[in-house]
Amino acid sequence: MNYLIKPLFKRKVSYTCVTFILALYFAVVVNIPVYSELSSILNDINGVKVGFVISIPIFFLAALNLIFNLFSWPMITKPFFVIVLILSSVVSYAGYNYGTLFDYNMIANVIETDTSEAGSYLSVYSVVWTLLMGVVPALMLMMTKLSANQNIIKMVLSKLGSMLASVIVIALIAMMYYQDYASVGRNNSALKKAIIPTQFIYSATGFIKDKYFTTPLEYKYIGTDAKQSDEALQDLKSKPTLLVFVVGETARSQNYELNGYSKPTNAFTRDLDVVSFQNVSSCGTATAVSVPCMFSSLTRNNFDRKVADNQDNLLDILNRAKVSVLWKENDGGDKNVAERITKKVVDRSKVNELCDGSTCYDMALLEGFEQDVESLDGNRMIALHLIGSHGPTYYKRYPKEARKFLPDCPRSDIENCSVEEIVNTYDNTILYTDYVISQAIQKLKDLNDKYNTALVYISDHGESLGENGMFLHGMPYGLAPEYQTKVPLMLWMSDGFKQTKKINTSCIKGEASSNKYSQDNIFHSILGVMDVNTNIYNENMDIFNSCRS
Repeated sequence: MNYLIKPLFKRKVSYTCVTFILALYFAVVVNIPVYSELSSILNDINGVKVGFVISIPIFFLAALNLIFNLFSWPMITKPFFVIVLILSSVVSYAGYNYGTLFDYNMIANVIETDTSEAGSYLSVYSVVWTLLMGVVPALMLMMTKLSANQNIIKMVLSKLGSMLASVIVIALIAMMYYQDYASVGRNNSALKKAIIPTQFIYSATGFIKDKYFTTPLEYKYIGTDAKQSDEALQDLKSKPTLLVFVVGETARSQNYELNGYSKPTNAFTRDLDVVSFQNVSSCGTATAVSVPCMFSSLTRNNFDRKVADNQDNLLDILNRAKVSVLWKENDGGDKNVAERITKKVVDRSKVNELCDGSTCYDMALLEGFEQDVESLDGNRMIALHLIGSHGPTYYKRYPKEARKFLPDCPRSDIENCSVEEIVNTYDNTILYTDYVISQAIQKLKDLNDKYNTALVYISDHGESLGENGMFLHGMPYGLAPEYQTKVPLMLWMSDGFKQTKKINTSCIKGEASSNKYSQDNIFHSILGVMDVNTNIYNENMDIFNSCRS
């Protein structure tokens, strides 16, 4: 084999030539997610011009050749494009199989994903895809001999000629088909975010610049006047308040039985007098946005992660008001919201009935619950961060005995399962989360003689399960379907909690079924129901306020 391959790499190749080959490879092969999406779009358009369709890969080739020439220079070409080839193969895999778009927020989510979460995306299919599309071409590039001693003037002139030819091709295509490109582009703005490698490099560059090369914002203290009301402090003397705040992962409202879903996914909580809010929107479509946002005083419309990370959040203000707060983590990270309070992380390296050495079922969060409660003082809140329905390895989120909906998809490469199997697996995660919530409620019931107890559950974002060929989450918010932005919000309250907080249950149920809410309401609702007085609190954003006498 060696005597056949070696001659292919004997001849020196000019930088202009290798740049064109790379542009051709990206235009024809790597960008198949774009062509897949375009195919669906063009099939719905009547009278599509054949010339327009043919011009698309030519346009990509010309545009990428123009851009790639800016990065194709001695000492730069090989290391730069080897990295780009391998990363692009991963982006292409995610885009083609799951419809994932790598914008700024998705890059942030990827960077903040821990190794256990990242490992859930590995499969034979994904590895083979990356090897064939990224690693093999990268090795071929490394073996290619480039004309290192080429006259610099000739090199520059050659590159300028190639770039000029690209500009002419782009101009000709624009002259003939501008209206077609403008129409398709304006009506399908997500397409530009799918083009590889321009979009993910642009997004990654912006994220790295903001994260590592931008002067950090000065930390801002808000709610500095926070203190518990006199009534709350008086009630504390007889029986403290204990609120469990459960942060779900990747649960969408549409698959909740309590919200009208046909399957019994709330079999464990439906008879526990739980209030389910029917119309609740997330702040983002990825954990890296939604979790910091729901604990921030900022709203979705003005949310900025850098600002949120550098000012007090809900947990900080509760802590300042001397509400004792504990965060328990089972989802790979708190996204900086629990940086300044007591935090416990589930040890996922254990191997037992709840953990397999890399991930743990969410019931692990309830281990030592009573001791956790006792370790706190006064009125208190425990936040549980679930791994919930995190995909694509949905089957790892529940034990075998919890496989209620069959056939399921016990594999990470969900693209090789039917949509029915994927949905069944996902529904099993929702049911298991429901079981965990029911067990948390039972533990709170067992503590009713000592505390006025309540539980709030809300997911960070939703999930696509094959609708319009889209899977997982992370789409730009303006383009995301409701499956990724509509989340469950559930509330359980003991009689003592309702009485102490003067909450009218019928009123809350009416609000839950008729009003629209979002994660923007969480900050003010928790401050309100925990009776924390502060000038940052807005009663109009408090879900409980209108139902308290």
